[in-house]
Amino acid sequence: MENNILLFAVVGFLAQIIDGTLGMAYGVSSTTFLLSIGVSPAAASASVHTAEIFTTAVSGLSHWRMGNVDRQLLKRLLLPGVIGGAAGAYILTAVPSGIIKPIVSAYLLIMGIVILIRAIRQRTAEANVTTHLIPLGLAGGFFDAIGGGGWGPIVTTTLVARGNNPRSAIGSVNLTEFFVTLSESIIFILTIGLTHWRVIVGLLIGGIVAAPAAAYACKHLPARALMLLVGVLIIILSIRTILLTL
Repeated sequence: MENNILLFAVVGFLAQIIDGTLGMAYGVSSTTFLLSIGVSPAAASASVHTAEIFTTAVSGLSHWRMGNVDRQLLKRLLLPGVIGGAAGAYILTAVPSGIIKPIVSAYLLIMGIVILIRAIRQRTAEANVTTHLIPLGLAGGFFDAIGGGGWGPIVTTTLVARGNNPRSAIGSVNLTEFFVTLSESIIFILTIGLTHWRVIVGLLIGGIVAAPAAAYACKHLPARALMLLVGVLIIILSIRTILLTL
């Protein structure tokens, strides 16, 4: 199965459609699939993040061209995200992530519920909350590397829950993710190397094809619909992770 590039391309395409539209789940979806076929956590995270260098570049540029990026969010998230991602990638090569995942999932479950409540109450104002982004970026980058995905779920979910416009939050987080992913991949290459080339090629081909369409969908979906979709997705993913851990 690890030699089937077409299969990984399909996985990458579907994961990027979700990620580019809702700002999350590329890493979570792809990593979950790789772990299910026996790839080690470190190798799975390394493969996914290497593919994401290319998919996040195309996705981020697509969001930029669609006008979905808030420059203030981008500037304030970039450096903390890069530092957190590099630190998480280094730690992952030596420390198991089983204890961390349920804690992060519990946090995300709460954020998902907050987003649903805001959407139901139609609180979708064009806010631009740019406070406390340094710890958010550090945490998002760190847990993204540790769990093979988490930058979007943590950062996008928190921004939307705090009142940021879903479209600009998703676009800004997607573009910033390129730099976070690049820093993580460099650490993985220097520590454990890359061996699953067919996995990487398949994921990046599917992701690159899907990225422009996902950015277009993000731009044209109503803000309330985006909030509802983000909230439902993050709750489902969080509950799944918690149940698997227990």
